[in-house]
Amino acid sequence: MTSTPVASWPAPQAPYPITAVVTVPGSKSETNRALVLAALADGPSRITGGLVARDSELMIAALRQLGVSIEIGEQEWLVSPPQQFTGGVEIDCGLAGTVMRFVAALAVLADGPVKLTGDLQAFSRPMRPLLEGLRQLGASVDGDALPCTVAGAVLASDEPVVIDSSSSSQYVSALLLVGARLPDGLELRHEGPTLPSLPHIAMTVEMLRDRGVRIEDDPEHGRWVVHPGPIAARDVHVEPDLSNAAPFLAAAAVTMGTVTVTDWPLSTTQPGDKLRHLFSQFGCETRLDADGFTVTGYDSPDGIEVDLSDASELTPVVAAVAALAKHTSHIHGVAHIRGHETDRLAALEAELAGLGARVHQTEDGLVIHPALLRGNTFHAYADHRMAQAGALLGLVVDDVTVDDIGCTSKTMPEFPALWEQMIADTITNVETEAEAISTVEESSEGSDS
Repeated sequence: MTSTPVASWPAPQAPYPITAVVTVPGSKSETNRALVLAALADGPSRITGGLVARDSELMIAALRQLGVSIEIGEQEWLVSPPQQFTGGVEIDCGLAGTVMRFVAALAVLADGPVKLTGDLQAFSRPMRPLLEGLRQLGASVDGDALPCTVAGAVLASDEPVVIDSSSSSQYVSALLLVGARLPDGLELRHEGPTLPSLPHIAMTVEMLRDRGVRIEDDPEHGRWVVHPGPIAARDVHVEPDLSNAAPFLAAAAVTMGTVTVTDWPLSTTQPGDKLRHLFSQFGCETRLDADGFTVTGYDSPDGIEVDLSDASELTPVVAAVAALAKHTSHIHGVAHIRGHETDRLAALEAELAGLGARVHQTEDGLVIHPALLRGNTFHAYADHRMAQAGALLGLVVDDVTVDDIGCTSKTMPEFPALWEQMIADTITNVETEAEAISTVEESSEGSDS
């Protein structure tokens, strides 16, 4: 499987304040966890609402190589687990963190070695703490990053696995997902200065419990205990990806418009739910009801001071809004995103500065001083969140070109089409409203005569 071709894209400007209703596809985080849990389950499972994008396609391909049967229908996916995972395979992880980390953990259950490789950019993504954890379980691991080979032979042991998950919560989730299938279950401890993206770990724990797995979690002290036992087959519906909603909602904030994202869950473990509070901090009006989540902007956004350690994937879009705000913003708690698809802090500093903003990195985040922005090429670094940030800035800044809009296919292949449709819907709404006003005025003039 190869990367999506680079596609330079002149970001369209918003001719009016954005007014639109948007439906985003399923959550990547939930989709890939649901696929892994279905592959580990004690019978077939059905998944509806699953994300169709590069990250989920990579996961499906990886699981099929491990012997999992996955039938893709129009409305649902049927996942049937094998008796044992098949080894002796080489798996392409692309640039997908959930694939390279979750599949590395699954590999300890295979009947032969599993080689993991991926895109060139993936070779620099951190993996060592997870691979060290697999070694503590007794697995043989050749390498400390991609490409690497994992061979099983997990030993029965009551010793805890101790890792430093400061660079990614996915290490914790990967081990928790397979914990119930290990001979003695799993006691996992995190020892490190920070533990980012706790909502993603909470999502993993909740999805395990929904399948009957006994798990004790104490994230405050970095400790989890997964008891051995079956993982029950479940039919699940995947929620919309709230993080992918960020640029659309932000469009309302930066153009002083109104955007509603439909099907927003009233209760969720997704980190993207933090958007409800973030846009309030930016000075927008927000509303969550049966129609979805709505953001309305009445003025230029306020500057904010925010800790995004539990929702770091929102950083690029939040930084883009901050670059258009009235006052200085400070983003904290995101040092670990230097190891994401790209070094996101360095990338944001460079690209926002290229548009004229004054930005500098701190130890764990960014300080963004707004300035009058100008057009330029906004480099995406093969990172879908960076591309979304560039598209957002292009709504209100002349002549912004995103050098690789195709990388949004990682989690949202339809992003460019949905973005352009949002603008088209806005134009239609404005023209319809203008026509209605004109009709009323003509009627009024006729009655006066």
